[in-house]
Amino acid sequence: MKIGLYFGSFNPIHIGHLIIANYIAQNTQIEQVWLVVSPQNPLKITNTLLNEYQRLHLAQLAVEQNPYIKVSDIEFKLPRPSYTIDTVAYLKEKHPQHSYSIIMGSDSFQNIHKWKNADILKKENEFIVYPRDGFSIKQVNNDIEKLEIIQAPLLNISATEIRKAIKQGKSIRYFVTDKVLEEIEKGGYYK
Repeated sequence: MKIGLYFGSFNPIHIGHLIIANYIAQNTQIEQVWLVVSPQNPLKITNTLLNEYQRLHLAQLAVEQNPYIKVSDIEFKLPRPSYTIDTVAYLKEKHPQHSYSIIMGSDSFQNIHKWKNADILKKENEFIVYPRDGFSIKQVNNDIEKLEIIQAPLLNISATEIRKAIKQGKSIRYFVTDKVLEEIEKGGYYK
């Protein structure tokens, strides 16, 4: 099976993430998208992160009815912080029957040179990149061997803005699925 690996903190998972994942599963050669919940991203501040198991649960609630999107806790079992190259190598070793592509926005793609073993990562993996406002793909794709640029529908939704709205007592309805909203409210997350 051809798997798309969509890495993220998903803090929290929102409609924008789901639109990208579903679009890729429906409009590329990818047969299933795995949302890889990262417990500790080396490039992000961890004190704003909801507990990793709560984020994992929210992601599972968000996609439970979609057979084309699966949530993965693979990085929970690997050394921290999480590095994409290590996760992909582990998956290739444990599940060699699958092939993998790395999914990311052009904002993350612009920073790929900062990632652990970036040259090896770029040489040995396929990438599916979707444009994000203000972040050009052209500036960095000259050394990527296998790159697919897709024009997925984008919503300018930010998990940071969602967390901020919750702290301010504002509604986040329609930014997240109903089940995710219900769980955030029930758990008092991000207050």
